[in-house]
Amino acid sequence: MGIAERKEREKEQRRNDIIDAAETVFNEKGLEKATMDDVAAQAELSKGTLYLYFKNKDELHHAIINRGMGILGNLFIESTKDGENGLHKTKLIGHAFIEFNIKYPHYYDAFLKHGTMSICVDDATHTQLEGIPLKQRIMQHFVEVIMEGIVDGSISKEINPQKAAILLWAELSGVLQLLEYKGSIIENFFNIKHDELLEYFFEFTQRALRAN
Repeated sequence: MGIAERKEREKEQRRNDIIDAAETVFNEKGLEKATMDDVAAQAELSKGTLYLYFKNKDELHHAIINRGMGILGNLFIESTKDGENGLHKTKLIGHAFIEFNIKYPHYYDAFLKHGTMSICVDDATHTQLEGIPLKQRIMQHFVEVIMEGIVDGSISKEINPQKAAILLWAELSGVLQLLEYKGSIIENFFNIKHDELLEYFFEFTQRALRAN
């Protein structure tokens, strides 16, 4: 290994160590209360060194989001390997999203906070731009699964793959948020349990996609 290659690997390792530290600090203190000083202390680095890698807290937050997006993308791909057909695979993707929410709640929470932030591509940082291909990969896989279903006859030919993928993502995200914040109210007023509503959501969406 040459000197330049070794330095690049050391730089990448330090960057990952900083992201690890930021995850710990943000989880313990919350994004709003956490500071770059807190992250530097957790990473056992000077604040000056920290700023060589990340300009501010928002950029660190996007680095955490990118890490979560990578994990989610891999879950989506793995979940559909044994699917019976395209329609079945859309359900498996939904279950993978729920699994992600359960196993990695801090990443899911970062996604929710990210959804409240507007980003101008012209002004985006390198870290923000790094996340674009990750998001495209996730949505493209979803689109390809729906297209597969149209070809194999399990999904209606009337379905627009791109629009359907976007709506299914938005609908499942909305249902999960609803259950997180209003789940107890729904159960008390309508006697509908968390799992029951999720299962009905999958039945509902499968009927909407299914070929006649």
